[in-house]
Amino acid sequence: MRRHWARHGLGGCIHGGELKLSGDKVKGAMHGLAQDGIGAYSVPCAHPVGRGFMVVYGLAYTGVWMALLSPVLVGLAMRVRVIDPVHADGSLSLVAGVGALTALFGNPFFGRLSDRTTSRYGMRRPWLIGGALGGVAGLMVIAVAASIPQLLLGWSITQLAYNAQLAALAAMLSDQIPASQRGTVSGIVSISMPLGMVCGTFLVQILVDCTLAVFLVPAAIALACALGLACVLHDKRLTSVQRSRYGWREFLGSFWLNPLRFPDFAWVWGSRFLLFAGVAVLLTYQEFYLIHQLNCPPSEVPHRIFLSTLVQSCMLAIFGLLSGSVSDAAGQRKFFVFAAALLYALALLMMAFATSYRSFLAGMAIAGVAQGTYLAVDLALLNDVLPERETHAARNLGIFNIASVLPQLLMPAIAPGILAVSGESFTALFVLAAILAALGAQAILPVREVR
Repeated sequence: MRRHWARHGLGGCIHGGELKLSGDKVKGAMHGLAQDGIGAYSVPCAHPVGRGFMVVYGLAYTGVWMALLSPVLVGLAMRVRVIDPVHADGSLSLVAGVGALTALFGNPFFGRLSDRTTSRYGMRRPWLIGGALGGVAGLMVIAVAASIPQLLLGWSITQLAYNAQLAALAAMLSDQIPASQRGTVSGIVSISMPLGMVCGTFLVQILVDCTLAVFLVPAAIALACALGLACVLHDKRLTSVQRSRYGWREFLGSFWLNPLRFPDFAWVWGSRFLLFAGVAVLLTYQEFYLIHQLNCPPSEVPHRIFLSTLVQSCMLAIFGLLSGSVSDAAGQRKFFVFAAALLYALALLMMAFATSYRSFLAGMAIAGVAQGTYLAVDLALLNDVLPERETHAARNLGIFNIASVLPQLLMPAIAPGILAVSGESFTALFVLAAILAALGAQAILPVREVR
């Protein structure tokens, strides 16, 4: 942003989070902004936010992950085993893969729409609340589904809805949070995922006898958290005059940024994609891994997943908060991201060769340390190199989110083949996941704009 003001010859200084300008340069700056198609919508910088907003913002993220990840970890596999017990592995891969495809489309698409929203309620608030309501509807369909196509429909609706909400939430980090607080807030965001996972799996465990409650209780909590954030959000407002044009070219642009023009963004994208390929294997196949490799009785699996998620999440929360604030203080991002991705690869190797549930838990604890560090600092690093922040923050964050979602589509498609070739060996599958995570560490090294 500073470069943009400087490029148009805008002199001035920053005091208390506000940019003070000399009067004779304002017109020149506005003319330059207009030439870039930004108009009066552009905002020089975000004001520092208080702890109260950080907490409510983190809770909104937590609610989404609680509703979205509980089905991934336990609920979908549980419903698939009831509906199609003979072909459970293949049916789960189909549902998870198609759901990931809808998420792949939904996040950048709704992010672009959020950037263009002229509602009197703001740019992000309508998608925040609408996504939460849509998630309730999708999870209701899953809860009452009697066939795999119905289950697939419900999961697709759920993914679309919550990814619309996630696009709005992600854009708020750029809209509302100044650079000096992004590491800290990113740390809070990073612990929202494990917190949501723990709360979600805990609810599944205690509500397992009531299928409707398993899905709708987390959805109701997510809706309440979204409404809480909507009440305190000082949302941006965009007028129809300020809104950019939108056609097929802009629609296709919602899914693509030129890596040659924005190489740092491309490397950060690649690192996230490779690491999340490993994460997708663990998330999607943990239940079958416990049953087939560690010989856990199916009746004990929800409890075991809850314990492993609790262990991982505790470590993720501690190191997510710690590493985010430390990276802010040190002014370093790349080292934290590189080391965390390598550590996650080590954790996957430990799980690949685990011979007991206890050794699996040790691997999950290390995975929590690694993922907490990675998510907190990688998100801050991304916002430091985010292109076109003034006009296309939500769209570009949506494009980045493809790196998190695409592995959820590809790995369930690839994994059955790997399992078939290896004789149903989850060791081979987890070793491949570890290799991909290690490559994710290497991908962060070419980033130049951030230390």
